[in-house]
Amino acid sequence: MKVAVSGLNNTDNPAPGVPVIKSISSKHEIIGFSYDPNEPGNYMSLTEKTYLMPYPSLGYEELKRRLLYIKEQSGINAIIPNLDAELPLYIKYQNEIESLGIKLCLPSSENFELRNKNRLDSLSKDLNIVYPKTHEVSSVSELEKLIDEGSKFPLMIKGNYYKAYKAHNLESAIEYFYKISNEWGFPVLVQDVVEGDEINFVGVGDGEGTLCGGVAIKKLTTTEIGKIWTGVTIQNEKLLQIAQEFVKLTKWKGPFELEVMANLNQVYMIEINPRFPAWVYFATRNRGQFTAYGNRHYGG
Repeated sequence: MKVAVSGLNNTDNPAPGVPVIKSISSKHEIIGFSYDPNEPGNYMSLTEKTYLMPYPSLGYEELKRRLLYIKEQSGINAIIPNLDAELPLYIKYQNEIESLGIKLCLPSSENFELRNKNRLDSLSKDLNIVYPKTHEVSSVSELEKLIDEGSKFPLMIKGNYYKAYKAHNLESAIEYFYKISNEWGFPVLVQDVVEGDEINFVGVGDGEGTLCGGVAIKKLTTTEIGKIWTGVTIQNEKLLQIAQEFVKLTKWKGPFELEVMANLNQVYMIEINPRFPAWVYFATRNRGQFTAYGNRHYGG
């Protein structure tokens, strides 16, 4: 099968594309999809050919034109989109794309919206786990009111879709509020900080309620921007149970990543990503296991 893979950035803030390619290239021919000719993955000799893609903001018709051209030129059979910004377009039009003879494995639009940060409280209750106390704010005055009413620093200042910063005082909270709202709009989320071990789980759902496989890791060290640098695979039955229940409840189709904090026997939901994470090749090295034991380390 000839598979197109996006997300070819491979700097200190890597996208998932390169590790996805490494995970599947032994069994499939790879075509690269790139939004920037300077992405390092374009020059790592990992793809048969790489095509520049139209930005998702240009809409489906531009994407369709490009996909038809690429299919005619290179005969792609499937696409694995790996970037948050492009996923809504691929998800919304996945039936139309599949009618072109190009397979996708993605969640429904309803499931994609379900894991938005301002809806994770409800989903976490359904999964019987805790979601940290979270407030939506749309102005600095609302942020200041939260502090006056008793919210204690440090606090996480988050975008509804992307970005998160830890604020230790009101001045930094206001700075992060403007930084997020200027880039991603409103609402901005203000969330209690949860202490514990950061553990993540990557899995794939079959769309009918079954978890096809997955691997859990514990982050040991991260980069300055919070990306995993070293980690170890772990066996965590509670996290595996949460992942299985998540897939069963939502009938999730395709890849996902659960980000949680574990504190003794309590697990707190932090985030659900609707795609493979950039550390997914670590999971590939542990193929065939739902969880792996703590005897392997991931570096870089």
